[in-house]
Amino acid sequence: MADLNFRKKRKRQAKRKQSVKKERDLKFAARKPGLKFQQEKSHSETKNTGAIVNWILQIVTVCVVAFVLVWFFGQRVSNAGDSMKPALKNGDVVMVNRLVYNASRPKRGDVVAFKPNGNENAHYFIKRIVGLPGETIQIQDGLVYINNKAVKEHIHAKNIKDSGVAAEPLTLGDGEYFVIGDNHAGSDDSRMADIGNVKRREIYGKVWFVTSLGSDFGFVKR
Repeated sequence: MADLNFRKKRKRQAKRKQSVKKERDLKFAARKPGLKFQQEKSHSETKNTGAIVNWILQIVTVCVVAFVLVWFFGQRVSNAGDSMKPALKNGDVVMVNRLVYNASRPKRGDVVAFKPNGNENAHYFIKRIVGLPGETIQIQDGLVYINNKAVKEHIHAKNIKDSGVAAEPLTLGDGEYFVIGDNHAGSDDSRMADIGNVKRREIYGKVWFVTSLGSDFGFVKR
């Protein structure tokens, strides 16, 4: 009998030892550094992915902004002829702002690029705005008269000998502009019947900067 009890006791002790060993093995497995390493690795991968996405978004944003700036502010047009001397010379490459007139109206003294009568096959003309919509313009005694008053401010053409169609009072319609080259003696502009008044839709944009290296390099004077 005593031997039987001893055997049962030995079995119970063996089961307790096995149970304790299993608990220790489970705790040890839970404390394995591999799990923590995998969590840290997953967090690091997420962080790197976010940085890459942010980097791509920045590049896309820069490209879009650059495209907009070039398209609206950096269109290049070559000046043909000397009709705008001394402001511009033949062959000068200028930058044209296409956006400015979406926010404001062309002003007297602005230098603009346009295609006469909207002819897409013609090269761009570059002239200075003298008359604005609704104004009555006349060239008399070498001076530009606007609404019967001689105007000199923002008008660079002086001592004009050929008045052309402006020899008589000429009233500009809505959205029409009268342009003259600074070098009026060698300029084909609104004084000529085949060019006439320039309509707003024909104006490509405002000429604002000369990119050609030399004395003309820089902002175009108004």
